[in-house]
Amino acid sequence: MIAVVPARGGSLVLGSEEAIAEAGGLAIIAGDGVAEAAAELVTGASGVAGRVGCRELRVLELGAAFRPAAWAAAIAPHVSSDDVVVLPASPDGRDLAPRLAAILRRPLLAGALRVTGEGASLAWRQGHQVARFRAHGPFVATLLPGSRSACPSDGGRAQAAPSVVRLGSAAGGSETERGSDAGPDGPGSLPSPAGGPDPELLEVMAADPAVMDLTEADRIVAAGGGLGGPEQLAMLEVVAARLGASLGATRVVTDAGWLGHDRQIGTTGVSVRPRCYVAFGISGAAQHLGGLGSPRHVVSVNLDRSCPMMAMADLALVTDAGALVAVLARRLTEGGGGR
Repeated sequence: MIAVVPARGGSLVLGSEEAIAEAGGLAIIAGDGVAEAAAELVTGASGVAGRVGCRELRVLELGAAFRPAAWAAAIAPHVSSDDVVVLPASPDGRDLAPRLAAILRRPLLAGALRVTGEGASLAWRQGHQVARFRAHGPFVATLLPGSRSACPSDGGRAQAAPSVVRLGSAAGGSETERGSDAGPDGPGSLPSPAGGPDPELLEVMAADPAVMDLTEADRIVAAGGGLGGPEQLAMLEVVAARLGASLGATRVVTDAGWLGHDRQIGTTGVSVRPRCYVAFGISGAAQHLGGLGSPRHVVSVNLDRSCPMMAMADLALVTDAGALVAVLARRLTEGGGGR
């Protein structure tokens, strides 16, 4: 089994670490700035390589322009001998996977919660059901971000730095190095896309935080039962819009019908990885924290100064969450506040 993880500007896409862990630590990093992305895995301060059990990273530089058909054609020769190919179910991964499956003439198992050598467990009916599929031969799968913990396969013992193999844009010809400095000098010429030309990129439009998938949100403002009620939630929605943040919630809020279940964060909802997370009236139950990831900045507003969410916050405000939201909504509306 091998993982294929796209890179953009030297950064891996959402769910890459989990895909690598699912594949047992063997991965191809393909795209733009692959050497930087590999270096972050190998020598990053977070110790990601050990956490996901990396053993070999193969880097394939394909250039800055995302051309999914040409990228798939370039990647295919390097994974044709692997029975199972796993990609993260990020936007780039979802675009590459069906093209790669078509070139390899394999079935695609999309939206997997778990992938094995024999098949995959897929999320059905908006995640409320799990369907187990057994594949009779090689296949391609996409793994949903947040579906598993990226953890080493050796029980957490110290590991040697994974080897990094530089791949050419055509099959064959590679160079192996130990450490993180490996990376091609530049992208080679891409092969002609199979099945027709690549789509033409007309415009890249910024995502609307109000409706974008929470799994891709960089900033999240979230409501808990301690916020008050639907009126306070409506004001929090105004605050989120003014701050350019997405609106999330705990299960208490969604079960009460204040917000749709697609906005529920936690082990029974969606798993998120925001850079900044602001929690209003959220105590921090284990089920909620289980889907929160590791935000770089956490702000918590709660009357209970000893609750778990306050303990993990970089900035903890001991005050009534609903009252603070009312003040923020008024100030941001009157002052024309923004991002």
